[in-house]
Amino acid sequence: MKFTTVVLSAAAIAASVSSRPLTRRDVNPDLVPQFGVQPGVNPDGTGNCDGILGSNGKPILIPCACPPPRDQFIQLLNQNVNAGFVVNNPSVPISFPEDNSKASALARLNAATVTLQNIHGPGVGCPQASTTFGAQAQAIENGQDPASVVSSGVPQPTGSAPAASTSSAAPAAASPAASAAPSGGVDPSLVPDFGVVAGTDPDGHGNCKGINNIDIPCSCPPPRDEFLASLNANVAAGEAVNNPSVKVSFPTGSSKADQQARINALLVTLQNIHGPGVGCPAVSTVYGELQQQINALPN
Repeated sequence: MKFTTVVLSAAAIAASVSSRPLTRRDVNPDLVPQFGVQPGVNPDGTGNCDGILGSNGKPILIPCACPPPRDQFIQLLNQNVNAGFVVNNPSVPISFPEDNSKASALARLNAATVTLQNIHGPGVGCPQASTTFGAQAQAIENGQDPASVVSSGVPQPTGSAPAASTSSAAPAAASPAASAAPSGGVDPSLVPDFGVVAGTDPDGHGNCKGINNIDIPCSCPPPRDEFLASLNANVAAGEAVNNPSVKVSFPTGSSKADQQARINALLVTLQNIHGPGVGCPAVSTVYGELQQQINALPN
């Protein structure tokens, strides 16, 4: 009888354990390294901005959209840590231990770095030079507090940057939209909503659902403010700054030709937002469908 009781208890425990859902652990945001660099510092008009200072004392050029918004970054870092690898590049394993050891601190920085470098796809993301992660890792190796070098070697806005705002220089440099909007002059009310929400139905491999349930990168479509900033920069330049061979315009009229030009500018900006041909597909928005509807209008 005792033996039977023990077997039943073990079976009950097994059933209890197997019925519990697998838990997903989000990282402690306080342990996620700070970028140390703001996006959009000293844009050169061709899609490049200043990253950390190189060995020659001059800023290393980085995409103006780098580093990404911190909330977007932490969201993808959580996905990677829960998967045990980079979902956009599964051959790269990661971990995010939370103890105070040197090895764990370096592992966290590695997880942050590979997430950054693969945030939009395999090898498609932001360079390490868009952060001070390298300096922070070196500080850990040297037994120093990485927080002491978060701002080490970070470029400062040029004298022209504060003119775009009556507030302090830092917010002016951090927001490309603030300086690009006056020159691009895009009326946000003429920019349709994406119609798709980023991160819908993730499959655990970096894919989410776009229109008609077509797989798209989970980071697509981009944040609207980032998209509008890029659109303004493109319209001001008359071309996709990340792909200068592609010309754009953004007329405000209601003619068929004007609407076609605007939807083309939206699609070009979307598809080149992170570099030449590196961006989000049309199916991460309803823009392709809108384009078909506009093309069907009478001349």
